Amino acid sequence: MDYLERYLETEGIWHRFIIKRETVHTKDAAEVTGIELHRISKNLACRTGEGEYVLLIIPGDRKANLPAAAEILNVKDLSLLPFGEAEAVTGYSPGGTPSIGHRLKMRVVLDRCLIGFETFFCGGGSRDRLLELRTEDVKKRTGAVIGEICSGN
Repeated sequence: MDYLERYLETEGIWHRFIIKRETVHTKDAAEVTGIELHRISKNLACRTGEGEYVLLIIPGDRKANLPAAAEILNVKDLSLLPFGEAEAVTGYSPGGTPSIGHRLKMRVVLDRCLIGFETFFCGGGSRDRLLELRTEDVKKRTGAVIGEICSGN
């Protein structure tokens, strides 16, 4: 049992893993699993201009609107982390990053588009799994702020 599985079990968080071929991008994960792209989240590790790490959770068919997220977080600047740094901060390689259970505690912004789903899918801790979580659990466990932080395809 890996760290993510132990975390979910210990915390009593409802979840379901989907085993798949190894992928990095949400579009590829959607294609190999048959899950609709807008139901698979991108979990984007970012850094504010002040050096604080934050996580943006957006639908897989959208792009992050960093200025909108910065405004919600009340920070001047926000930038995506390079893959290597994102892995060091979250504890997971890009393509496997879940919406909860990270190495460092971060502020989280959850895009409003995902709120309408009872559950959504995210990285499952490795590039060969997806993880289905209840949206409400992600909100509660991360203390996520809800906002419109993405733009169209």
